[in-house]
Formats: sequence, structure tokens, C-alpha cells
Amino acid sequence: MTELHLWLRHEARTTERRTPIVPGDARRLVGDGVELTVEESPQRVFPIEEYEAAGCRIAPAGSWVTAPRDAVVLGLKELPDAPRELTHRHVFFGHAFKGQPGAADLLGRFAAGGGALFDLEYLVDDTGRRLAAFGFWAGYLGAALAVLEHRGRLRAPLTPTTKESLDETLKPAADDAEFTGLVVGALGRSGRGARAAFATAGADPTCWDLAETRDLDRPALLRHDVMVNAVLATSPVPPFLREQDLDSPGRRLRTLCDVTCDVGSPLNVLPVYDTTTSWDEPVRRLRDEPPLDLIAIDNLPSLLPLESSTDFSAALLPHLLDFGVSGPWGRCLDRFRAASRAHGLDEGEPRDH
Repeated sequence: MTELHLWLRHEARTTERRTPIVPGDARRLVGDGVELTVEESPQRVFPIEEYEAAGCRIAPAGSWVTAPRDAVVLGLKELPDAPRELTHRHVFFGHAFKGQPGAADLLGRFAAGGGALFDLEYLVDDTGRRLAAFGFWAGYLGAALAVLEHRGRLRAPLTPTTKESLDETLKPAADDAEFTGLVVGALGRSGRGARAAFATAGADPTCWDLAETRDLDRPALLRHDVMVNAVLATSPVPPFLREQDLDSPGRRLRTLCDVTCDVGSPLNVLPVYDTTTSWDEPVRRLRDEPPLDLIAIDNLPSLLPLESSTDFSAALLPHLLDFGVSGPWGRCLDRFRAASRAHGLDEGEPRDH
């Protein structure tokens, strides 16, 4: 295959500790002939020395903007606002293919520079199943934070930790009151993670998936104390919660965690809030009487950066070794082109690299 040059960028978001390539997998890529440049990043969970020892080239943070044109820039979360023209092929979670806020601006930057977005959310097999995802850890942390908040033990600001430390705080204490939990989307990756966290917390949640959400019983939903939403809709469905439901006299629901955080999307199944929460302020009060608290953090797995990065990197590695414009990567490129055309950006196709 044509020699591949991957450029692992520093994450602009200050709370992002994860990486899509851990040092052990970087060594495998280099050993297989991939040129791998890694930007310095003081917040990345793995020190730069481990990448250097794996045979990677080291570059200053943010230097991807002047990387060789044929380099594939790899990251996880959003790009900084500059440059306005994106000339490279980028691999990250762009959140721009379903009409989300900022989608037209991001796609316009690619159209202006002739680059392309290979969105990791759309790196799927031929049945549509995602090939690399943080879902399990997003669900685990979402449920864990929801339980801790419900028990009055969630402390802000949130800081990265390890699963061992998190589980110690999650285990039930003798004076913890029993509660009822609900996981919506219980059979997916995030749902399995949420169920595992509930189990660690000593709870046995109600589990709903396609069958239960197809004909949603909202009064039954509202009779649970803690709800974790792990459903990322790909086609229009009736919302699981509406504003009027929050004022229902029968509402027992006190703590709501939205793992998917699909705010601003027309496919959002929880249109009862309009901005996500953060590490500094992880909880927002939606109703005062009776209270209803929301947790909606869009980079939950970064709170367990070592575990989540290791799992994600292992899943992504074989596909990076087979990077190209066919197969799963070709499907990514097709989605990028379709989204660009939907915004009237007919030039939103990559130039030759």
C-alpha cells in the first residue's frame, strides 16, 4: 500500500485526556511501516516519552496545520477554530453529519481547503455496526455519576481517575437508600457499560431497548428514580422525555444522565435541555420541586482515560493499518460527501493527496 503518514494531534479541549492511539499500538503501527508523528500534549494520559520510545516522531502541539499535505491528522474531539481552510484528511468525531450546530461551518472549512473528514462515528462495517467506539466507558461513567449524584456523593469539579478508584466510591454504603434505575438502550455498548456500573453500585436496573422504546410507556419511565439514556437515534423517533413530562404529578424521576448528548440534533430523544454540562459543573437542576437533576457530559470516557483509550486504540488499530478510500473508510468518505452536498458544498470532496 502507499506509505501512510499518521499525525496524532494534541487535543484542543482542555478536559480531553484520551488518545486514539496508545503507545503500545503506536509501536505496532511503526513496525508495520506507518510513519507516525505524535504531537506533544501535557494533558494526554500517556507521556510523550512512551511514544518516542515506540519509534514515533515528536512534534510541537498544534503543528498539524503545517504537516505534509499527505499526512492523515488523527484526533478525537473538535478542532480549534483556526485555520479556516482545512487541507488535510482528518479522522475524529466531527458531529457534523446530522445537522448539529456548527456543522455547516466545519464542513465549509473542509470545502474551502480541499480536505476531508473521516468521522469515527461512521467508521462502520457493512451492517452499520461501529468498529471503534468509547460506548462502554461512556455508559459506565454516565451511570456511575448518576448514582453518585443520586446518593449525594458526586463532587465537582470532576477529575480523571481509574476504574479501581471510581468503583470504590460507587460501592453501596450501609446507609444508602435503595433506588430504582432505568437504562434505555440497554443492549448496546453504552447500555452494557451502564448496566455494569449499576451492578457495581449494588443496583439491578430496568433494561429497555428497541422493543420497549418502540411503544414507550412514559408513566413507567417516570416511576424510576435514576435514568440513563444510552440511545443515539439514527432516524426520527418520538422523544423519550418532553417538557410536560417533567411536570407530571406522577414523576418519581430525580436523576437523569444523557450519555449520548445529542443536543441540537433533530434526532435528539431528550429535548428537555439545550446545553451540555461540564466537568466543572456536571449537574444542572431541571426542576426544583420535586427536584430533577441532569448530567450531560459529552466526553465522559475521558474521566477514565487509560482504560477507555486502551480499548479504543485496540479496536481502531487494524483499521488504521488498512487505511484507504474503500471499505469502512470509504463509507466514512461517502457520508462526508453526502453531508457536504446537503449543505450546498459541492466542493466538499477531497483533492488528491
